[in-house]
Amino acid sequence: MLRIGVDLGGTKIEALALDGAGGEVFRKRVPTPQGDYRGTLKAISSLVAETGEGTVGIGIPGALSRVTGLVKNANSTWLIGKPLKHDLERILGREVRIENDANCFTLSEAVDGAGKGAEVVFGVILGTGVGGGIAVRGKVLTGPNAIAGEWGHNPLPLPTAEDLPLPACYCGRAGCIETYLSGPGLSRDHQGATGRRESPEKIVSEGGKSIDRYLERLARALAGVINVLDPDVIVLGGGMSNVGRLYTEVPRLWTRYVFSDHVATRLARNAHGDSSGVRGAAWLWD
Repeated sequence: MLRIGVDLGGTKIEALALDGAGGEVFRKRVPTPQGDYRGTLKAISSLVAETGEGTVGIGIPGALSRVTGLVKNANSTWLIGKPLKHDLERILGREVRIENDANCFTLSEAVDGAGKGAEVVFGVILGTGVGGGIAVRGKVLTGPNAIAGEWGHNPLPLPTAEDLPLPACYCGRAGCIETYLSGPGLSRDHQGATGRRESPEKIVSEGGKSIDRYLERLARALAGVINVLDPDVIVLGGGMSNVGRLYTEVPRLWTRYVFSDHVATRLARNAHGDSSGVRGAAWLWD
């Protein structure tokens, strides 16, 4: 039987099917009907129907409340408070498993990606937002509050004068890791220091103090993960994961913040790129 994965993003919905050996046999993308819940249900169900019979896993930019079963914490705000799982199961006539998209990314990389064979994998998405997920022995760790791995909405550790004032976050707090380490966060920081609003790509290509601050902040933030979780490998995804300097400089910088005489945790680039989320959704049924 096929494993069908669906990645529900803010701009596109992607479906993929894996055969019994994990090989890809189907893939299709359609635009996300932004702001339209019923349209989103129709788009997902149509993709699944076109894919064929099989188990269905879905990655969403949020989570399902353990109390109500409704969507919470979604930056695709038209999903918030909706019975997405119930509605899709009613339309499709089969059980659906739904996980946070960062959890799906992490699961994909833990099963057959950059974290394959590792006991504990921490996955990080550094993109428009900042997400995190945890996989233990190839299984997603969700937690009783469905927020395990929500690293981006912890405060940046050990803020210095350069980190102040703490930037406001959409979640209602200030100084969240996401406000510094997302692509827009890097652009905001650069503009505050130079007066110029530049894209993350241009800031990276030019080098300089803005990207140096980014690397040091990422090292501080990941050191906190290592001190609490002590993962075997940290896998990076999202647009900022393409910055090569991260993999050489951040492990050098994080040693001063990790509570150990030696840091064995590996920092790795993702193996599956943009496909990790949808692949991980399919692996929810492994």
